[in-house]
Amino acid sequence: MKLKNWLLMAAFCLPGIYLSAQAQQPTVSLKFGKGLNILAADSSMSMKMQFRMQSLFSASRDLEDGNDWASSYKIRRARLKFSGWAFSPKLGYKVEMALSNDDLKTKNDLDQTSQAPKVILDAVLKWKFHQNFSLWLGQTKLPGNRERVVSSQKQQLVDRSLVNSIFNIDRDMGIQIHGKFKSGDMVIKPIAAWAMGEGRNITIGNVGGYSYTGRLELLPFGEFKSKGDYFWADLKREPSPKLALGASINFNKGASRQKQSGKFLTDNEGNFLTNDISTFFVDGVFKYQGFSVIGEYAHKKFMDIVIGKDGDLPAVAIDAKGNSYQTGKGITFQAGYLLKSNWEFAARYTSVTPDHVRDFTGRKEYTFGISKYIVGHSLKVQSDVSLTDKDGTDTNNLRYRLQFEFGF
Repeated sequence: MKLKNWLLMAAFCLPGIYLSAQAQQPTVSLKFGKGLNILAADSSMSMKMQFRMQSLFSASRDLEDGNDWASSYKIRRARLKFSGWAFSPKLGYKVEMALSNDDLKTKNDLDQTSQAPKVILDAVLKWKFHQNFSLWLGQTKLPGNRERVVSSQKQQLVDRSLVNSIFNIDRDMGIQIHGKFKSGDMVIKPIAAWAMGEGRNITIGNVGGYSYTGRLELLPFGEFKSKGDYFWADLKREPSPKLALGASINFNKGASRQKQSGKFLTDNEGNFLTNDISTFFVDGVFKYQGFSVIGEYAHKKFMDIVIGKDGDLPAVAIDAKGNSYQTGKGITFQAGYLLKSNWEFAARYTSVTPDHVRDFTGRKEYTFGISKYIVGHSLKVQSDVSLTDKDGTDTNNLRYRLQFEFGF
């Protein structure tokens, strides 16, 4: 009888034990392009894990010198990203790590003896402390030009423009406040940032002063579908016209690098040069029924240095190797049309002009590209060809690029 009673008790209890165990399991979902999503069984945290890579083939040649094509094939980017929230959906986080050789360059390390790889791209907490405001703490992109803040995964052409590569203010460690308000259909987004001013992954003390950034964004016709003002190509085929306008100003007190992620400048004794640099950006994006237009203007300048008539600079702005800060102006426009088959044709015009001829040459670049979006920006093939006309030379450069993007 005792055995029978035990069997009866087990028959009643085991289903309850099983259901209880099932209830304690985390919720897991996996969808291509959306990553691996995990929600804790007690809803105390969530995590999204994503991976992406870009394989790039490029070939270029100067048209007038008769040389053969110079080509390369490499993994341009490989990234691992974690995001989600902890304790409360109001406390978010993002961690992004770089894995490719291009992302792990060490030549610009401030501490030249360590040569530590730059593995961490983003490591930031995002606390929504008010319905209209969020506080960001850690290392991430500064609120500079829109083209830089838009992920390299979500570009309309193979890579960003020369305006971005020369004038952007990139990533830094610090504090940011992001706001969002509505006035009728218009959306207003103010952003302010205070940062160290030396860029990402710096492990020793501040060299010069700090970096201060302010940005204002206006969306007069309301928000884009799925935050479409921060990915290129009108993949959502906006049913009504959408426009986003933005302006940023950055003041870097005692800047010690050519740009936020450029070379450190030192004198003959190894002391760092420090000069005050300001950067101004204006940008905009328009989308409607598969058609998109993007434009940016940048102006970076010295705050307290007078440049000579022939572009000469005083000694306080030139380091021991003859390098200086990348100051000047740049403008870029690009437009594209996405067919219903998810093939897109896009073109871009870029012009950059230096204040002084030291570390980059003025040039104009004309780019035409074709993209096939298989699963949005997560699985796509892109190809473009560019003609570059350098100032002061009779030589034009022709470049071809083919890139495959994969990310889950």
